[in-house]
Amino acid sequence: MKRIINTTKAPAPIGPYNQAVLVGDTLYTSGQIALHPDTMELALDDIKTETKQVMENMKAVLAAAGMTFENVIKTSIFISDMHNFSQINEVYGQYFDEATAPARETVEVANLPKFVNVEISMIAVG
Repeated sequence: MKRIINTTKAPAPIGPYNQAVLVGDTLYTSGQIALHPDTMELALDDIKTETKQVMENMKAVLAAAGMTFENVIKTSIFISDMHNFSQINEVYGQYFDEATAPARETVEVANLPKFVNVEISMIAVG
């Protein structure tokens, strides 16, 4: 049976989807972009600021399901410019212990919602 996960500490969905779905012990998150949950304004000052907002949004979604980044087993990162990879990776890496970091792919795409520069989704197990 699936349980819908939503929190006001992460941005409300901008389409017909939920922030995450918990099935058994496995959490599937929707992609998060750099929308500030209180204002729904984008944090696009620079790529590091944008990535930090994405990760903070994801942290809130994980917490709403009773999980942390330690529960994450897989991430998907979508970026609009592979030249931003190292800066995104620098911020992303602050949220994980490198020895136990999840599996991951990073893919450059033509466009992302609201034309942001980075979107991240995760799978976590409780």
